[in-house]
Amino acid sequence: MYRIGFDVGGTFTDFTAINTTDGAATHFKTSSTPHDPSEAIETGLRHFVEERGITSDQFEFVGHGTTVATNMVIERRGVPTGLITTQGARDVLEIGRQTRPHLYDYDITKPEPLVERYMSIEVPERMNADGDVLIPLDEDAVRQAAKQIRDAGMQAVAICFLHAYRDGRHERRAAEIVREMMPDAYVSVSSDVLPEFREFERFSTTVINAYVGPRMDRYLERFLERLQNIGFESAPRTIHSNGGLMSVDTVRAFPVRTCLSGPAAGVVGAAKVAGASGYPNIVTYDVGGTSTDVSLVLEGRPAFTTSRLVADYPVRCPMLDINVIGAGGGSIAALDDAGALKVGPRSAGAFPGPVAYGKGGTEPTTTDANLVLGRLDADTLLSGRMTVDKEAARKAIETQIAAPLGLSVEDAALGILRIAVANMGRAIRAVSTEKGHRLSDFALFAYGGAGPLHAAAVAVETGMKSVLVPAQPGTMCARGILLSDVGFDFVRTGVSTASVDAWPQITAAFAEMYKDGDAWLDGEGIAPETREMQYVVDARYDGQNHEVQVVLDGIDTAYDTFLDGFRAAHRQEYGYDIADRAVEIVNLRLSVKGASGADPDTTHTPEDADPRMGKRQVYFDGGWFETTLYDRAKLPVDQVVAGPAIVQEMSSTTIVEPGQNVRVDATGTMIIEV
Repeated sequence: MYRIGFDVGGTFTDFTAINTTDGAATHFKTSSTPHDPSEAIETGLRHFVEERGITSDQFEFVGHGTTVATNMVIERRGVPTGLITTQGARDVLEIGRQTRPHLYDYDITKPEPLVERYMSIEVPERMNADGDVLIPLDEDAVRQAAKQIRDAGMQAVAICFLHAYRDGRHERRAAEIVREMMPDAYVSVSSDVLPEFREFERFSTTVINAYVGPRMDRYLERFLERLQNIGFESAPRTIHSNGGLMSVDTVRAFPVRTCLSGPAAGVVGAAKVAGASGYPNIVTYDVGGTSTDVSLVLEGRPAFTTSRLVADYPVRCPMLDINVIGAGGGSIAALDDAGALKVGPRSAGAFPGPVAYGKGGTEPTTTDANLVLGRLDADTLLSGRMTVDKEAARKAIETQIAAPLGLSVEDAALGILRIAVANMGRAIRAVSTEKGHRLSDFALFAYGGAGPLHAAAVAVETGMKSVLVPAQPGTMCARGILLSDVGFDFVRTGVSTASVDAWPQITAAFAEMYKDGDAWLDGEGIAPETREMQYVVDARYDGQNHEVQVVLDGIDTAYDTFLDGFRAAHRQEYGYDIADRAVEIVNLRLSVKGASGADPDTTHTPEDADPRMGKRQVYFDGGWFETTLYDRAKLPVDQVVAGPAIVQEMSSTTIVEPGQNVRVDATGTMIIEV
């Protein structure tokens, strides 16, 4: 039997298949098809089935990661959407927050709301913050609003009422009316999508859910049809932003939860692979052509957050805390108006790409710099299947960077890499040092096509002592899907002052949420013995505006234990606690999981041959060094290789700098000691 996972990226769709009989893993890629991502999935699956001569009923698990929802928001390719809201609240999306991403940049503008103002329609209704009805829902007004939205040609409707997080009955009734009048419309209700207070974030998340819902639904239909055409019978699961898997029906209801689908899979896989090598504390470091994604894993658990921006629109739902910056293999190096060298966030992308690719690119990139310095060569890019023009890369760096700065071409290229590494280092500190963690206690886990290429330098930049590079790092996200558990998150807002007397109400609320989580796992077909529940309280000191998360030991956790946990979490986040200040409970969260039963592949059998592939001159800090090239598949277990060295494989290239050592452990993970 087989388990297969695939991650749909902008350039490639990555696949990892595991034979559950002998544990053997197969990794491969196919070109993505942006016009219809499911086409690339079908191509890759057909190739695997036909090449292996296996039947589709031999697959016990099919999992996929997708950027479809994210790309629709970024490119504004969702459907025309209307909003029905409480009288007086039509401009919540327009007003937003007063925060500015760059305080002194007057050119920055807020993105246009995804619902045009004339399609944001108010109806009389009102609840207070306790859920008491102040003004009953005017059903005739809802019918008139639905008619207006329908006549305007809207395909989706978001329903967001004030204080609906406390009681969603008005929203549910309004949704019934809208569905009666617009049976073909996609209806998104805020009390289902995000039953939390803070209107702007709740409205934004619900509108995005509605905006992408119809096209995500059509994509899923095509995806399922293609699976059926091949003969697949296993119901596929999709990974969502918190690193859990969910069914197609759940994705249809909550497509907004897939906004970090692929990157989340990589973090989950990295945590499990690193744990198998004895490294529970890592910073994940995923570098592609355009961006770098970093996240922190402490004691085997990835860090979580409850909000982030997607194309500058707030999305609030439980998700892995992943910091994304514009730095990758295609990042463009250029001089700014003051003559200083900058790298990124502009990217040459897949087309025209770096200058050396010969596809029309004219501005030097980090890939061009690596080629000029000998860190990459023609035989390293897709195992020699991609031709490159190293001389063109050298000329571009010389004329645009080196000559204006009065540097040699080599020093200019090294400067490009140093700046890229510094940018990546700042991203890593944002998820670690800035949150109270000491980076010397963590290993850097590098994957993606360009992660291992820069990881050794990034480790030096950040003071980390070890770098881990998994087998086939370019397909880590697809591998992570196979290692993920089925999961979902439930939340309930109930702002109240924490006290011994009020604590039983908290445990009673968790007991009700437990029933909801258990019912959801029943619907997902998860066996009772594989279920796991995690209870989390969002809390803050009285007078604060934002919360810290406190993980409880269980539903029967004592109040004093919660209080100690809150103060410890506050010290970790802010560096202090206030012993005599009242504590306020804001949200209760329940994370439910159903174990997938998958373990990371820990078998590594190197080929019995000399791993050395030759030598070439490579430029490091200090000049040119004669550097040995190694074939990763042939490196023996625990044999120490001294740097400088370059380790090559199909999906990536790993650089080991002078003074560093590298070895492959018994699980197949490569470990660089900095």
